[in-house]
Amino acid sequence: MKVVLMAGGKGTRISELFPNIPKPLIPIEGVPVLEREIISLRDQGFKDIILTIGYMADKIKNYFGDGSKWGVNISYFVEEKPLGNAGALFFLNIEDDFLLLNADAIFDVDFKRMVKYHKEKGGLVTLFTHPNSHPYDSGLIISKENGVVERWLTKEDTRPDIYKNRVNAGLHVISSKALKRSGINREEIGKEVNGKIKKVDLDRQILKPLCSTGKMFCYDSPEYVKDMGTPERYLSVCDDYKKGVVQAKNLKNKQKAIFLDRDGTINKYVGFLRKQEELELLSDAAEAIKQINKSDYLAVVVTNQPVIARGEVTWNELDEIHNKMETLLGKAGAYIDGLYFCPHHPHKGYEGEIPELKIDCDCRKPKPGMLLKAAAELNIDLNQSFMIGDSDSDIQAGEAAGCKAIKIEEGGLLEAVRGILNDNN
Repeated sequence: MKVVLMAGGKGTRISELFPNIPKPLIPIEGVPVLEREIISLRDQGFKDIILTIGYMADKIKNYFGDGSKWGVNISYFVEEKPLGNAGALFFLNIEDDFLLLNADAIFDVDFKRMVKYHKEKGGLVTLFTHPNSHPYDSGLIISKENGVVERWLTKEDTRPDIYKNRVNAGLHVISSKALKRSGINREEIGKEVNGKIKKVDLDRQILKPLCSTGKMFCYDSPEYVKDMGTPERYLSVCDDYKKGVVQAKNLKNKQKAIFLDRDGTINKYVGFLRKQEELELLSDAAEAIKQINKSDYLAVVVTNQPVIARGEVTWNELDEIHNKMETLLGKAGAYIDGLYFCPHHPHKGYEGEIPELKIDCDCRKPKPGMLLKAAAELNIDLNQSFMIGDSDSDIQAGEAAGCKAIKIEEGGLLEAVRGILNDNN
């Protein structure tokens, strides 16, 4: 599969640190960021690489050459004049699916896993999506349960009061059919039309029109993808490289997780929580999860939700409850890497109950099913992971899964997380 790396940006915001270096050649721990990305791709078997370049193009070409030094084949498309962030794609003559990656972001991702997901879904586009610490000013992706992208909200769009922390990361698998479907005429790109140079915007002209068509899917992953466009973010990324966080987050590597119960651990316990209005974060929850986010552990929520089986809360209402949790965490700069819930309940006889969910399942705590599922999907080493909750069933589930388990009182999450991180650094 071909890989197209968009590496033509000027890096205006970070130019105060590196005024004479194109952004792809900015060093991280002595190695240019684009070189790190190419090496990561090569090690996964992606060796046919196209660089679309413009600003300081000669410096990039002189550094990478034909790519043989790194065991890859590199070709170039040089934009003599700006064509927009997707104009070059119409001149590359790619007939199959390809990876389209934004070289402005720092990433270390298991792309084989993402490509496999894309092929299984059979769509035209797969977006790499993830949670981040500032979803309130990021583009949000809203999808159905099966991953079909329904809406794409940019920073400028009006957004709902509560939402899932799912952000577009600028990494894509795209079928060449998506370009043809756009209806864009290649002959007009770069030419003056009605007094304006014809450019192509990837998001607005190619991707967003695929919303609600069933042809575009989101691929959620906790792997490392961060923008380094400002001096502050650049220094943060350098620090993450020093600590080994960037490489460790790649899902080809075994992950460590801190599993968290929900009610009484993250939010105040109110009995059966049935409305999103009833959800209120505990005072230490956001800071505790921020500490996890800064570490090499994943933050994964596992929660029993028998209110679904009992017919007291609909699937959509539970989504709203969890979206509110993610919104409140996001406003505080925290996020969760995964959320698993059990909708079952073994006891029958409730008015309005859903019979097919009234079963003795393997996922309801104290059974370990949710943790085992998370471990399979996120490649988690359960023996290196922890379960934190406020009930005996949380502890039993964690221990049954092979985790270390910590029982807390309401409001004790931050102390427990600090203890884990201090003991394991």
